[in-house]
Amino acid sequence: MKPTIINPDTLHDPTGFGYSHIARASGDLVLIAGQYASGPDGHVTSGDFAEQVRQSFANLGTALAAAGSDYGHVVQIRTYIVGHDAGKLDILLEAVREIWGDLPPTQSLIGVAALALPDMLFEVDAVAVAG
Repeated sequence: MKPTIINPDTLHDPTGFGYSHIARASGDLVLIAGQYASGPDGHVTSGDFAEQVRQSFANLGTALAAAGSDYGHVVQIRTYIVGHDAGKLDILLEAVREIWGDLPPTQSLIGVAALALPDMLFEVDAVAVAG
């Protein structure tokens, strides 16, 4: 089965950056590309780490909805933090708890030196099942 590629109009057009937001494969498998604190133009909307986390997860929710899914269907996330430390971990944990409560999906947290754009401090990708 050929995957379905989805780039919702409600997120920036990622093709100029060399990727697509969503691939839906094997019927129910939904793969969401790394979402960051991007606005409609693809540029980072804030230099504040907490705001970037909030916007990145909001963009993840938008991508999930475009694929006919939602946060409750996420089985795995991978988070990437520039200059990871305990304070940033606390901010991430708060966001994860707000979305998933006491039953978060599996997660790998990767501390990195830099992400794709110079102003990016956080990124999250996801694997979900269709809603």
